[in-house]
Amino acid sequence: MKKARNLHLLLLGLLLSLVSAIVSAQTTTVIKFSLVAESDTPKAKAALRFKELVEHASQRRMRVDVYPNNLLYKESDELEALQLGAIQMLAPTLSRLSQFGLHEFEVFDLPFLFKDRAAVARVTEGSIGKALLKKVESKGMVGLAYWDNGFKVMTANRAVQMPRDFAGLKMRIYPSRVLDKQMDALGAMPQIIDAKQIHLAMKAKLIDGGEGIPLSIYTRKLDEVQTNLTVSNHGYMGSAVVVNKKFWEGLPSTSRTIIERALREATAYGNDLAEQANAEALAALKKQNHLHFHTLSENEERAWREALLPVRTDLENRIGKAIVSAVMTETSRVRPVVP
Repeated sequence: MKKARNLHLLLLGLLLSLVSAIVSAQTTTVIKFSLVAESDTPKAKAALRFKELVEHASQRRMRVDVYPNNLLYKESDELEALQLGAIQMLAPTLSRLSQFGLHEFEVFDLPFLFKDRAAVARVTEGSIGKALLKKVESKGMVGLAYWDNGFKVMTANRAVQMPRDFAGLKMRIYPSRVLDKQMDALGAMPQIIDAKQIHLAMKAKLIDGGEGIPLSIYTRKLDEVQTNLTVSNHGYMGSAVVVNKKFWEGLPSTSRTIIERALREATAYGNDLAEQANAEALAALKKQNHLHFHTLSENEERAWREALLPVRTDLENRIGKAIVSAVMTETSRVRPVVP
C-alpha cells in the first residue's frame, strides 16, 4: 500500500514537472519597443530587424512589439514611461538623455567634433562609449547600443553661408544646452519645438529654420517651407538604445545574451541604412528647383568653426573636461590601415 502511494506521488510529481515545463516553454516575454521615428526610417527598420532576430533566436519565447511614429508616447514623455516600466525599450536621441541629468551625453552635440562616421564609431564602440552607457543605470535604465542618425545640415528661409547670416533667425533645435549655445554663438534665437510640429511652425513663419539630418528634412517635406539648405555637417545626431533596468535584471542570462547579439547585428544594419538613406535624401533635396542648395567652402567652414569654438569652452565644465578631452583625442586619432 505504501509502495503504491509512493508510486502515485512519484507519478504526480513527474506530471506536475511536465506541466510546469510546458507552461514555462509557452511563457512569452514581451518587449515593448517604442520609437518616435516613422515606420519607414532606418531606425524603425533596425528595430524590426532586432525583433526578427530576437524572436527567431528565442524560438518565440520572446516577443518584440515595435511601436513607431509616437504610437505610444510623445518624444517628451517616452523616457519617463521607460523608467516607470510602461515600456521596456527605447532609442531616444542622445540629446534627450541630458535632460535627465546625464550631461556627459551632451558631448555628442558639440559642433564639429566628429569628422565622419568612423570618428563616431571610435568613440561609441570603444571604452568612452561603454563608460557613458554605464551612466544611464543611475536613472533606472541600461544602455545597450548606439544608433547613428547622421550628420546635420542647416535649413532656413534665407541663405546661411557665414555665421553673420544667422543673425536674428529663429532656429529650431532639440532640447540641449549645447545646441542652445550653438545658436546663440551664431546670433540666432534657438526654439524648442516638437518634431511633429516643425513643418507647421515653418509654414506659419513661427520659426525661420533649423538643423537636422537630410533624411528628416526630406521625409518631413521641410523643403516645401524652406528656401535654403546648407550642407554644413556641423554636428552629429545619434541615439542610444536603452532598456528598463528592472526588466533587464529580471531576464535570465540566456535572454540577455540573445538580445545583445541581436542588437549588435541590428545596429550594424541600421547604421548602414542611415548612411545610405541620408545620402539619397540629400541627393533628392538637391534636385528640388525651389530649394537653394549650398555646401560650405573651406573658408566658410573655418568661419563657422571659429564662431562655434566658445560653445565647447563654455560648456566643457558642465559636460566634463575629462570626457570632452578624451573624445577629442579619440576623434583626432587615425586608425591604421590594415593591409
